[in-house]
Amino acid sequence: MNKVIDGKLIAAEMRKEIASDVQELVARTVVPGLAVVLVGEDPASRVYVSMKEKACADTGIYSVEHKLSAETTEAELLTLIAELNNDVRIDGILVQLPLPKQIDESRVLEAISPSKDVDGFHPYNVGRLVTGNPLFQPCTPYGVMKMLEYTGVDLAGKHVVVVGRSNIVGKPVALMCLAKHATVTICHSRTANLIEEVRRADVVIAAVGRPEMIKGDWIKPGAVVIDVGVNRVGEKKLVGDVDYAGALERARAITPVPGGVGPMTITMLLYNTVESAKRRADKAGC
Repeated sequence: MNKVIDGKLIAAEMRKEIASDVQELVARTVVPGLAVVLVGEDPASRVYVSMKEKACADTGIYSVEHKLSAETTEAELLTLIAELNNDVRIDGILVQLPLPKQIDESRVLEAISPSKDVDGFHPYNVGRLVTGNPLFQPCTPYGVMKMLEYTGVDLAGKHVVVVGRSNIVGKPVALMCLAKHATVTICHSRTANLIEEVRRADVVIAAVGRPEMIKGDWIKPGAVVIDVGVNRVGEKKLVGDVDYAGALERARAITPVPGGVGPMTITMLLYNTVESAKRRADKAGC
């Protein structure tokens, strides 16, 4: 096992497999389709959307972007989502967050058809994840699980400590680890004795959103560390939620920031879109 878990390399390998799956679907007359909706001019969102477009083009996925003004009303956005739900060319719908303040994010996410919810945020898909029968799994935690799989980490019987309790990463990744027969502890910034909890972990998944909050000497020797955090320090430097240099000395394997979990998020979005297209092909008998 390489000590540094290279997310770029794993993502590249997965994208080759995704491109192959797309070719097989095209041979069955089905082209996977992803619709991305961007409301407003948030610079980070625009960069992220452009990265998604390039990733789709590289793997052969049909993509369409809907750019809406920051003044778009909730009703207008819901109308567009209804149209995309009924568009047979579209297998996945992604509404880029955050949305302008006049739009209720929960109402918008719930309007997306669960069968096209490739972000895995619809309450229906969250419920299926909780009950152990997922349809779509959220992209970032799903990427974490794929990284562990590619690295050869068997979670069965292991103690996983998740630091972070968000609906986007912390909670879903804890459920995914439970499904792999791990014993899971969910911690957060207000957990008493957090240091002791982390020191007991065979696998640490950090997703708390605080730069280098988890110190190197908190890591049990031989543990695996997955750092989901991306925090900007100063004008240019990006760091994770873990003190990378300190943890590197003790961990059996660790993800860097950047170049760790980040590349996996868009990859899993592509993966979910292709899985949705496979269901469409099977349903149509293609």
